[in-house]
Amino acid sequence: MAAESPGLVRAIGRWDFTAAIINGVIGSGIFSLPSVLAGLTGAWSPLTFVLAGLGMLTMLLCMAEVASRFTEAGGPYLYVREAFGRDAGFQAGWLTFFIRATSAAAALNVFTDYLGPLAPVLAQGTGRVATMTVVLGVITAINVLGVRQATWAVDALTAGKLLPLALLIVLGLPRVSEAVLATQTVAHADWTQAVLLLVFAYGGFDTPLIVAGEVRRPRKDSAFALIVGMAVIAFVYTLVQVVAVGVVPALAATKAPLAEACRRLMGGPGVLLITVGAMVSTYGLATGSVLAAPRLLFSMARRGELPAVLGRVHPRFRTPDVAILAYAAVTLGFALYGSFTWNATVSAIVRLVTYGLICAALLVFRRRGGEEPGFRLPGGAVIAPVAIAFALWLLSTRTFRQAWVLAVLIAVGWGLGRLARRSRAAPPLTTSGP
Repeated sequence: MAAESPGLVRAIGRWDFTAAIINGVIGSGIFSLPSVLAGLTGAWSPLTFVLAGLGMLTMLLCMAEVASRFTEAGGPYLYVREAFGRDAGFQAGWLTFFIRATSAAAALNVFTDYLGPLAPVLAQGTGRVATMTVVLGVITAINVLGVRQATWAVDALTAGKLLPLALLIVLGLPRVSEAVLATQTVAHADWTQAVLLLVFAYGGFDTPLIVAGEVRRPRKDSAFALIVGMAVIAFVYTLVQVVAVGVVPALAATKAPLAEACRRLMGGPGVLLITVGAMVSTYGLATGSVLAAPRLLFSMARRGELPAVLGRVHPRFRTPDVAILAYAAVTLGFALYGSFTWNATVSAIVRLVTYGLICAALLVFRRRGGEEPGFRLPGGAVIAPVAIAFALWLLSTRTFRQAWVLAVLIAVGWGLGRLARRSRAAPPLTTSGP
């Protein structure tokens, strides 16, 4: 009798899961967006974090109930598959793969951008290639060695990215000046564009859900981690923006807004602190991505929708090692090919589609009935349509130059899904002859 394939280890606790949510969202955006938002909405820019946060909250709450119905690995891919069938599930998994790969690739680009002033040779040309390869290689090795080691790394990196931001808030809030706020004027505020930009900054809370197969109590802990994590994120984001517009005059003209804020508050050491914090933050986002996203490939492979080798579990480390290596290779390719802006744009647009599908899945699961979820969203029948409308509205504002990327990804995913189904259904080849 063949030996039974080893399973994944349920080693992620409630607070580990919450840290993973925070780590999956707070990445590169908060270090570059404050000045852009100030240019769009001026001194009122902190309010954009509140408005965008409320819109994203509707999607997060829907996802919290849907996630609490499952205990297996897969995240958005699994939810959409169970609600709308194999084809839709494959498409959701395919798009989620690109969300995570492009998000991690964007983070790697920011990492090298912040490394540049400290070590220019490591941020240009072959040095940039070597830096990205080594950074992603270390992250990959940690994840292959075991989920416990990867979880500890995520916990540590989450604390590392929050500490400099917390220090900026504590030191900066008492220094907020009405005179500085008066310099944050804009001729014509563009609230829609500001909210759209924050989709990328607030996105990523779905990533840790992919590792539900390694969470100790996923039905009970998913909603807790999502809600607590998003509350922390929105609080930090809003206060960081308050400090930025209240401390740095004419913030919109500043390319490194948080570095400039720290320079005014703490001098040279402050700039070094926030630079290191930005590098830790982007490194942490990449670490969380490599922890979670390969489990998506693993889940799809275990269901026969991708090559079986991606469903392999390492016999010693009990991790999906082939899926981790494959994901790391694709991420490195995106990082080396595209800039931060290119990767972030693709990630944000595709994210809206998958989030909207999950909100629609909530309505499907409620109509079917069955076992009660671990978390039931009050007013879910109203909140889900609002969340779907929010996603559709944001998508409707995209230009053709951005929308065609999404169309191509969907078309390629559809083609691969059809090819995979045809391969499974094809009869074995036979030979003829004497």
